[in-house]
Amino acid sequence: MRIGELAKRTGTDVETVRYYEKTGLLAEPVRTGAGYREYKEEHQERLQFIRHCRSLQMSLADIRILLELKGNPGAGCQSVNELLDHHIERIRMQMEALRTLEMQLTTLRQQCGEPHSVEDCAIIQNLSEAAESHECACHTEH
Repeated sequence: MRIGELAKRTGTDVETVRYYEKTGLLAEPVRTGAGYREYKEEHQERLQFIRHCRSLQMSLADIRILLELKGNPGAGCQSVNELLDHHIERIRMQMEALRTLEMQLTTLRQQCGEPHSVEDCAIIQNLSEAAESHECACHTEH
């Protein structure tokens, strides 16, 4: 199959397929006499694996490691478990950062309870003061 067909079957942009080839995540296919890439089912399976990992917010570096481990099926899976444990911890840290951001934005939003002109908007005033290195409502301790 050609690159467009592979992209369509996997729901991947053609440029992304090329990028994965360029970075070595996806093996470069053989080329036809006319110079077209000719992909096989193995390419599709590997690309689907990559896409699934990406849907789980895994980094390309982690995916590369998983692909290497997958290529050695007789090895123990402790490395896979450790990689996932680190990924889970990163996600937990991101979630905590997002909760903090939500609280900051909620606090900031509470600064302007009624419609005013932009000139009198407490949110804009807080953001402007913070930009000038002053305290702002959203970054004070709760």
